[in-house]
Amino acid sequence: MKSITVKWNGKEYEIEVDEATMTVKDFKDAIEKRTCVKPQRQKLLNLKLKGKTPDDDTKMGTIGLRPGTKIMMMGSLESSVEEAQRIPENLPHVINDLDIEEEEVAIENRSEYLRKVEKRVREYEVKILNDMRPGKKLLVLDIDYTLFDHRSTAETGAELMRPFLHEFLTSAYKSYDIAIWSATSMKWIEEKMKLLGVSSHPDYKIVFYLDSLAMITVETQKYGVIEVKPLGVVWGKFKHYTQKNTIMFDDLRRNFLMNPQNGLKIRPFRQAHQNRTTDRELVRLASYLEDLSALADISTVNHSKWEHYRKDGYN
Repeated sequence: MKSITVKWNGKEYEIEVDEATMTVKDFKDAIEKRTCVKPQRQKLLNLKLKGKTPDDDTKMGTIGLRPGTKIMMMGSLESSVEEAQRIPENLPHVINDLDIEEEEVAIENRSEYLRKVEKRVREYEVKILNDMRPGKKLLVLDIDYTLFDHRSTAETGAELMRPFLHEFLTSAYKSYDIAIWSATSMKWIEEKMKLLGVSSHPDYKIVFYLDSLAMITVETQKYGVIEVKPLGVVWGKFKHYTQKNTIMFDDLRRNFLMNPQNGLKIRPFRQAHQNRTTDRELVRLASYLEDLSALADISTVNHSKWEHYRKDGYN
């Protein structure tokens, strides 16, 4: 027997595998017993046989998984699928995930949180992938619901990828170094970037990854303790990136609570199968980034009004 770890929805599940008798279908059935996710809704991202997804009759022993292997699963519970298919009434165009109180904006200047940022600068090791280019601005991107829908089921990453992702990154790369910052572990960032074909694309390069360990916790009066992504960690590590030349895209406003002048809340990309033919967010944002690229200080722009911005100001 071999123990295989399946990671789903932020939790890890140990699945015992008898490689001599267990098929992929048996493996999926065992996963269902632990997670309640039906086999037909399971997408096992790094379960591969000769680079391809094995069929249900394939014996687990032929795949050659090593002891301690972790497999990332995407898939939804039936109750979640039913809820996702229900169209809410009076749905607003943009969901405000965090209504920050006026007095809470000063969080970015509080000494206890700045000390946490300084500690991350000292101790956190950035995963550098490619050379940083002098004179380029910096674009920091979230992954889940920003670049792809990580909850829907699919056979390939392309089905869950936000439309025009590669075109967007290719366009942004002309004026910006591009970094990825996700509130997950480094292992899953690497897996997701491989899945989407981002890490190996010939037309652009990712300069570095940051994971959940680079984040800090802050306490708000209204929402209690939350985790945020302080860009001060980046600015402390790399002096040529500053408040003037950095912008972050994230579907959660709270993630840039420590640097509100440098964050843009992107519309979350969910229900990929329904929305991938109509979502044009990245096309419009590519144009916005091009307009910003000529500015000496992009932190002076109100990014919450990005759709109304033109090179000579707002409409």
